[in-house]
Amino acid sequence: MERVSSVTKKIGYIEFTLLSPTEIRKMSATKVITADTYDEDGFPIPMGLMDPKMGVIEPGLRCKTCGQRVGKDKCPGHFGHIDLAMPVIHVGHVKTIRDCLRATCRECGRLLFTDKQREEFLRQLEQCEQTGRSKRHVYRAVIEEARKAEVCPHCGRPVGKIELDKPTTLRENGKKLTPAEVREWLEKIRDEDLPLLDINRKAARPEWMVLTVLPVPPVTVRPSVTLQSGERSEDDLTHKLVDVIRINQRLQENRDAGAPQLIVEDLWELLQYHVTTYLDNQTSGIPPARHRSGRPLKTLAQRLKGKEGRFRSNLSGKRVNFSARTVISPDPNLSINEIGVPIKVAEELTVPVRVTYYNVDWCKKMITQKYAPENAKKEYVPGVNYVIKTSGGVRRRIKITEKNAEAMAEKLEIGDIIERQLMDGDLVLFNRQPSLHRMSMMAHRVRVVPYKTFRFNLCVCPPYNADFDGDEMNLHLLQGEEAKAEAEILMKVQENILSPRFGGPIIGGIHDIISGCFLLTHKDRKVKLEDASYLLAAIGYKGDIPIHKDENGNRYVYGRDIFSTLLPKGLNMKYKSKTYEDKDTPEAYVIIKDGVLQQGTIDENSIGAFKGKLLDKIVREYGVDAGREFLDKVTRLGIAVCTIFGFTTSIDDEDIPEEAKRKIQEGLEEAMEKIKQLIHAYQQGELEALPGRSPEETLEMEIMKVTGRARDMAGEIAG
Repeated sequence: MERVSSVTKKIGYIEFTLLSPTEIRKMSATKVITADTYDEDGFPIPMGLMDPKMGVIEPGLRCKTCGQRVGKDKCPGHFGHIDLAMPVIHVGHVKTIRDCLRATCRECGRLLFTDKQREEFLRQLEQCEQTGRSKRHVYRAVIEEARKAEVCPHCGRPVGKIELDKPTTLRENGKKLTPAEVREWLEKIRDEDLPLLDINRKAARPEWMVLTVLPVPPVTVRPSVTLQSGERSEDDLTHKLVDVIRINQRLQENRDAGAPQLIVEDLWELLQYHVTTYLDNQTSGIPPARHRSGRPLKTLAQRLKGKEGRFRSNLSGKRVNFSARTVISPDPNLSINEIGVPIKVAEELTVPVRVTYYNVDWCKKMITQKYAPENAKKEYVPGVNYVIKTSGGVRRRIKITEKNAEAMAEKLEIGDIIERQLMDGDLVLFNRQPSLHRMSMMAHRVRVVPYKTFRFNLCVCPPYNADFDGDEMNLHLLQGEEAKAEAEILMKVQENILSPRFGGPIIGGIHDIISGCFLLTHKDRKVKLEDASYLLAAIGYKGDIPIHKDENGNRYVYGRDIFSTLLPKGLNMKYKSKTYEDKDTPEAYVIIKDGVLQQGTIDENSIGAFKGKLLDKIVREYGVDAGREFLDKVTRLGIAVCTIFGFTTSIDDEDIPEEAKRKIQEGLEEAMEKIKQLIHAYQQGELEALPGRSPEETLEMEIMKVTGRARDMAGEIAG
């Protein structure tokens, strides 16, 4: 027996094409001829807009095309079609139609330039194809070249000027072209000329952009809703299709009965309006179709466009389970890998745990411990929200309460699943929108905390671009073991200290952390022994430290020695601090030998996010665990220093230097002189008025220009 190998096929590319009238009819399950939807008994009318051949939405009924039901078998729905009495222009392709008409002859359908020029344009397209460059400039050049022609170089017919009156009216030399005339013109265009009009000849013909058949979407796409009163409320698309069918029938009847041309044209215009608003109800230049209540209908384009549309609302962004969102606030006592999760959130989010021979006792304890008397006074004890039992292929989800906890623990069997509440150490994903880069979503370990905000270490603000003025963030609880393992290895915060964008640390000290380390290490800061003990306790240091005495016998410790307790042994560095970046004196350099800070000021150039050279070196040479430990301790140390020393800032710190003030004054005086000259020229009648402006308006505009330049100059100098 021949063995059939299973080959997985990969999608190379997806091509979007136009539907031809033949294809629309071929894929259609029924022709729709009546605008009515349901009969008196509430059943769909055959060849109506809710014909069962297009799919069903009622649970009991079967589709008349595929024989499947809507829920269980998943009938996908099938298209229908409406044969339009007269052709109408597709509003989405109207600019392409205009360009096709401008580039071709109405008589012979050829392009309005010579064969030699045509070959040259085709050669340019071929070059773009080979080099991967955009072809847009070639298509633009084709239209521009064709518009220069006054007569057709192939048949000699004079070329008319094509104009588009939005949304769908085309004119030749001011005379309106009907959609039928436009379609007839487009039919004459040769297949070999289509590539120059940006049309793929394998996928489309230009006349297909003028509709003769309208596809009717399946019933499943536009389901009707039964209201509490028992009445049916139809979808907006169905409402619009009803209008199209009614006008189409009237147009056909009037045309066949030989009605006056004026009436036929009016109905044709109305059909064009209904088809246009069915495709896009926000077309500029025409009033939107409205519901009886006055609400504009949401038609095809509105289903796709914008924030509430299909792409952004349903495909790029989806609502998910096992997630939480609340306001964020800082907590320097948490590690960079940790996140503080409110008790209320921890009690709602659950992790599935399968009961096995090895963990059955632990699972029973988890079910009962929340309600145990000895845990009554504890702020948070993780429990179990649900137990999932499977018997005979049926899954039952039983909620755990104080009443049934003991009984459920007794009945717990191997193979059951418990959904336990969040515990310290659980791995979660944390995200802040907008998610602009990889580090906008990272993995943290849970620390359950009181109150109602998510908390995290200040060092992790830069990658999230977070601040604490009311920002909210999202938390996603991982459910599977594989997901947890992946997040642990790839997404943990400490694995992302160095940014892939610029290679430096994106997670690092900010604000008070940098200020504290600066105050501790600047100009050989001496710290009283009791203050030094407080600082060392803040970072959990238990070793020795050099103690000195002043002339009065008071014991002190150098701030740089306290900072040195954070540094790994064997670290050697020399670099310039930001404090002295304009000077080249010995104290401008930070020198570290064998993990001891010898001299220099620790500031943004050492531990700051984006610029921290010291942090960068620790992560690269000692690994991410050492980097995480350093950041955790430097956060606590920097903030503890700020609570002891403090610093003063005033408006004088924002003052600009005398030299800058002098330059600004000179610039303002120069501007005043120019304004005086302008006023003098105006008074003497020498000021030349700008086109379309009076001399007074010209003077005002010139003065505004001069003062605007002076303001910009002052801003640049002050900045």
